[in-house]
Amino acid sequence: MLSAFFATYLSSSIRFLFLLAPFFVVTMFLALTRGQAASEKNRIIRRACTAALILGVVLFFVGPMLFSVIGITLNSFRIGAGALLFLTAISLVTSGARNSATSLPMAERDDIAVVPLAIPMMIGPATIGAIMVYGAELKTFSSVTGGLLGLVTALLAMAALLYLSGYLERVMGETGLNIMSKISGLVLSAMAAEIVLTGIAGFIASTAG
Repeated sequence: MLSAFFATYLSSSIRFLFLLAPFFVVTMFLALTRGQAASEKNRIIRRACTAALILGVVLFFVGPMLFSVIGITLNSFRIGAGALLFLTAISLVTSGARNSATSLPMAERDDIAVVPLAIPMMIGPATIGAIMVYGAELKTFSSVTGGLLGLVTALLAMAALLYLSGYLERVMGETGLNIMSKISGLVLSAMAAEIVLTGIAGFIASTAG
């Protein structure tokens, strides 16, 4: 049981961290907070990660209830969420974070903690679907606990990267951060393919049975 818990915790931490697209978020954070005081940046990080954590926990538990209420199967939702996640992965690979940040209106930059940093950059439409799918897949108490702690760990790692964003920018440069963001997109595309294929296989098995 303990080994199963740690296996779920480790895999969930890695999955959720990639779902948060950490290097994309770091690049956006740097662009949107350019010239702001360190205390203001820290306040934004705390508010953004707290908002993302609250939303993530709600989504983690609401999935099974939502599927039951609206009458869709987990496999159908897997296919839809995986397709949306794949589009997000393509966006990470092909687009520039700095260009996206500088295109935001100034009114949106005044308070970026919840929108757009927590939502939709950390917890976007594709991430919402993936969190709901992962939450619905976990059935036992130990697996649910491991998955939930994995989500918390991923957000703590995201917060640490944001606190270290200035150092990361000096060491890696904007180009290095963009490269890491694109690599994250490639990993997300593989995760999306796994979710879709699992959904298709489950749907075929249920109809055949």
